[in-house]
Amino acid sequence: MPPNPAAPAAVILAVDDSPDALELIRRHLAPAGYRVLTAATAEEAARRIAEEPVDLVITDMKMPGKSGLELVRHIRSRFRETAILMVTGYPSIGGAVEAVRLGADDYLAKPYTRNELLRSVARALDARRLRTVAPAPPHPAAGILGTSAAMQPVFYAIEKAAAVNATVLITGESGTGKELVARAIHYRSPRAPHPFVPVNCGGIPEALLESELFGHVRGAFTGATVTRAGFFQTGHRGTIFLDEVAETSLAMQVKLLRVLQEKEITLVGSARPLQVDVRIIAGTNKNLESLIRAGRFREDLYYRLHVIGIELPPLRARGEDVLLLARHFTAKYAADMGRSIPGYTDRALEALLRYPWPGNVRELENLVQRLLAMVEGETIDAADLPAQMRPEVFGDGRGPDRPLAEVEREYVRRVLERCGGNKTRAAKVLGIDRKTLRQKLGPGPQGRASGGQAAGRPGS
Repeated sequence: MPPNPAAPAAVILAVDDSPDALELIRRHLAPAGYRVLTAATAEEAARRIAEEPVDLVITDMKMPGKSGLELVRHIRSRFRETAILMVTGYPSIGGAVEAVRLGADDYLAKPYTRNELLRSVARALDARRLRTVAPAPPHPAAGILGTSAAMQPVFYAIEKAAAVNATVLITGESGTGKELVARAIHYRSPRAPHPFVPVNCGGIPEALLESELFGHVRGAFTGATVTRAGFFQTGHRGTIFLDEVAETSLAMQVKLLRVLQEKEITLVGSARPLQVDVRIIAGTNKNLESLIRAGRFREDLYYRLHVIGIELPPLRARGEDVLLLARHFTAKYAADMGRSIPGYTDRALEALLRYPWPGNVRELENLVQRLLAMVEGETIDAADLPAQMRPEVFGDGRGPDRPLAEVEREYVRRVLERCGGNKTRAAKVLGIDRKTLRQKLGPGPQGRASGGQAAGRPGS
């Protein structure tokens, strides 16, 4: 992965007591556009970094004198912005993991290929850019940000859906960006010059939804003093996005099915159907197949909507996209507030990566906006984050060295506390059922509480 030719050449310091190893790194990286410096010991590397700014240090782990781990510790304590890539032999992978824990951005096992080195260098430099919280360019799909593996199928599906006129069903948890994906499909399709009409089906009372969608004629009901077009007419030749489509009644689902089958609508109070040319994209955070089994969603409508399905991953499954989005929102709201763009400490970034984000991208955006409003300094630290997000969630200072089940149980208990002991609400936040919640809490008064009460609190 070569660097951007329009950007200044990154300065890379290679540290190894083997001249052959240094020459190999130089031969691989210099043709790719990087400026490569070399040092034979950790002590020499420390002097060079102090004399000249370096973007990335690639260091061997075992060297005479100070080790690569000691160099990592030195760099991270004095040059926070410098990226670090640890190179190690297969028997020393444990040491490389320790280097990452101390602050290295990545590690690379020997022997490695040119492409493996280039990819590791690119990842380490990306991590460095994330620490500076500089504005990130959007994905070509209408401003959607994301480089994680979990988002690649989404980008692929957007391109495919934009090229055809089929209906699309977008699923995913609340706050994952379903409307943003629907807009991306519309504005990359031949319908882009025409209206994009978003409709929150769950936010419109059932008694008004039919009139809002299909329009009404004068005198159709009390208050209908004029004939009014609905969303389907407003979106003629364009796209209508029916968000929270699972919230519609069975009677409304019949009417939507008719629009899909016949390409026509009937205004409330009229008997004359009207032809419409509208592409329908639907969104939901519910499991429609389970609603079908429960008799609350029509199976024929589901298959009409689900010609192309796009499932959005939750933010917790998107890895370092969390930091990519954080820097985007930081730059955006800093500009709105007329203030400089603050940086984030490593502890703050680590806390953002660890947090499970039950509210997904929407929760992250709201958090960044609140931080910029409340934190006056030029750096945002873990102490500035909400209590449930701070590293202290690990309790005893052992951090990620604690068993996963113990860390998970501690987090679940904190969520339960935030929800006032209400297990139903806590389970909803965590995306699990009450039985799973009790299992994760483990033995104790909170785990044993059942029958509608949690730890002595009513109404859970």
